[in-house]
Amino acid sequence: MNKTIRIGTRGSKLAMWQAEYTQQQLRAAGIESELVIIKTQGDRIQHLSFDKLEGKGFFTKEIEEALLRGDVDLAVHSMKDLPTNSPDGLSITAVSYREDPADWLVARKETLEEGALFQLRQGAVVGTSSARRKAQMLDFRPDIEIKDIRGNVPTRLRKLSEGQFDAIMLAAAGLTRLEMDTSGFHIVKFSPKEFIPAPAQGVLAWQACTDDKPTRRALKHLHQADVSAAINVERRVLNLLEGGCQMPLGVYCERDEQGNYHVWAAKADAWNAPVKRVRLSQSTNHMLAERVMEALKG
Repeated sequence: MNKTIRIGTRGSKLAMWQAEYTQQQLRAAGIESELVIIKTQGDRIQHLSFDKLEGKGFFTKEIEEALLRGDVDLAVHSMKDLPTNSPDGLSITAVSYREDPADWLVARKETLEEGALFQLRQGAVVGTSSARRKAQMLDFRPDIEIKDIRGNVPTRLRKLSEGQFDAIMLAAAGLTRLEMDTSGFHIVKFSPKEFIPAPAQGVLAWQACTDDKPTRRALKHLHQADVSAAINVERRVLNLLEGGCQMPLGVYCERDEQGNYHVWAAKADAWNAPVKRVRLSQSTNHMLAERVMEALKG
C-alpha cells in the first residue's frame, strides 16, 4: 500500500496514545500514516454527565462523519464508546489486544477507613459520570455520595488530589496506557467478575469505509480474533438491550483454555436503581448473548 493513511482521532491524551499506537502498528507493516485531530460532542460539552447527553456515540459521531466524507481513511476508537451498529458505509475492520478490562477505584489516602468496604469512609464522595459505575458502586455501598466528574484522565486525577472527591472511578486501561503516576493514591483494583466493566472495555476498534479495500487490508494484521470472539458476546448483549453509554450495563466475557465461554453481567434500570447480576457459561457462543439478555430481564 503506497498511500499515507489518515487516522482520525480525538485530541485527548488517551485518544492520542491510541492513535500513536495505531501508527506504530502500521509502521511495523511498512505503512505510513498521519493523524487528523477531530473534536467530538463529548469533548465540547464538559459540564453534563454522560446520561444527560443526547443520543449514542458522542465520542465517535464526528469522527465517523469525517470517515464518510473522506476526510480521513481510518478511525481509532475506544471500543466501549462505539455504538453497536456502525453507520451505513462504515465497518469495524479490526480490534486490538485487550488491556486490563477492570475498573479501578482511586482514593485519597487521607480519606481511607480501615475495615470499611473498599476502605471508603461512611458517606464518602466518589466521582464518576458513568451510570454503570454509579449503579454498581451504590449496590456495594449505598451510603456513599456519587458526584459527576468529567474531563480526561489527568484532569480527573487533579480534581481528586485537590480534594473535590474522596475517590474516583477510572478504567484500568486508561491509567495503564498513559502510565499515570498514581503512587500518591490508594488504588482498589476490582475484579471484572465482581465489578463488571463496560462491554469491550480495554479494547481499541479500527473503523474504515466498507468499500475502502486497501485500508481494510492494511488493518488485517492488527486484528485479534480471540479478543473479538469474547467482546462480540459483550457487545451483542448491549445491542439486544438497545443500550448506549447511558445504560447502567456491565458485561464481561472470558474464554477458558478449553474454549468455553463464561459471562458475568450486571444491569440496573437507572443509576440509582437495584442491580441485577447474572453469570452464565456454555461451550459455544451460540445464542449466549440472548440467554444473558433474558436472564437480565427476567
